[in-house]
Amino acid sequence: MATHTGDSTLTHKCTEMIKLANIYLNHAPRHEKYGLCQEIRKNMYTVYDLITEARKKHTKKTTLRDLDIANEKLKMQWKLYHELGYFYYHHHKREKTDQEALKRYTAISSLVNEMGAMIGGWIKANDSKK
Repeated sequence: MATHTGDSTLTHKCTEMIKLANIYLNHAPRHEKYGLCQEIRKNMYTVYDLITEARKKHTKKTTLRDLDIANEKLKMQWKLYHELGYFYYHHHKREKTDQEALKRYTAISSLVNEMGAMIGGWIKANDSKK
């Protein structure tokens, strides 16, 4: 089975994002443990699962669309996490500076954006096969 050349790179990028995200989410305010943090984690693993599905399926169009949607949700969830000020938290307390919080948000959003570009490229490559 031929796979898209970037799908293993996308898997690696997603793994890197999940590892970094879990560090940030573990420091979030305690009241978000079962709120936004849980939703972000669930969506990250959905993205990871959809990458795996798309790699294995012969017909990928629906899975790639779902992957693109899940990644966009993830992008919006991280934006909300940032706007709520949760990147300021360390060990469940607000301790980080503006610069540190922005650096954290930039790091995670860059990974999510890069994944979005890779997913878009995969969709285009899949569409051009028709």
